[in-house]
Amino acid sequence: MSDYQIMTLLSDFGLQDVYVGTLKGAIARVNPRISTIDLNHDIPPQNLLAARFCLLSAYPYFPKRTVHVAVVDPGVGSQRRAIAIEFPEGHLVGPDNGIFSGILDLTGAIAAVELTNPNYWLTPTPSNTFHGRDIFAPVGAYLASGTPLTELGESIDPASLVHLSLPKLQETPSEILGCIQYIDRFGNAITNIPSARVAEKSWHAIAGTHHLAPQTTYSNVRPGDAMALIGSHGWIEIAVNCGSACKQLHLSWQAPITIAWTD
Repeated sequence: MSDYQIMTLLSDFGLQDVYVGTLKGAIARVNPRISTIDLNHDIPPQNLLAARFCLLSAYPYFPKRTVHVAVVDPGVGSQRRAIAIEFPEGHLVGPDNGIFSGILDLTGAIAAVELTNPNYWLTPTPSNTFHGRDIFAPVGAYLASGTPLTELGESIDPASLVHLSLPKLQETPSEILGCIQYIDRFGNAITNIPSARVAEKSWHAIAGTHHLAPQTTYSNVRPGDAMALIGSHGWIEIAVNCGSACKQLHLSWQAPITIAWTD
């Protein structure tokens, strides 16, 4: 078994309770030499869109063969499937509720299984409310240690995986209509409009009644002023220098944002 693989963990568990530490304990019981990296444990509770975005944003920065375990799982204990997916850069493990669909939209899946083999669980009688500890963390550890995907359960068609979709971009000769796909802890509102759509064009953003000129960085405007810019993640975002665009401009998840071409 390999002992040098990397695992990432993402959840909505927060750090006040023992849930995250317990995940790591379950991993260590399988292979204590696995390198475990915390992506984010402050996903807003049950917010699948936030989990989708954070996974999509983080995965390009990890080496091949990384195993990403994500546990944002409002359907835990229900009929939703527990899954593992092989994709070109590594593996994804978690609930089949759409949180992996951002990555899969970009890369596609090589194969997927439903996690039906209890030999790779922490216990053959997992808790109905903590599949992260009893199924996902140990399965991820086995994958990171070299266990083939096919041993973990029954093969499923990747096309059958739940897809968490955002409204599609609507484009006319004069504008692009998108929406907010994520709001970070600073109150920056990240849209689903990729920077490539505005490359070498003159544009401004419209958020509600606010018309926002594009800037290259936050400090280009005075503290408290709003702007549009291309974030480090490659999407157009709405921000306020030293403030919260979400609060100041009254923006919310999936609120419409327009990019208009400037004459």
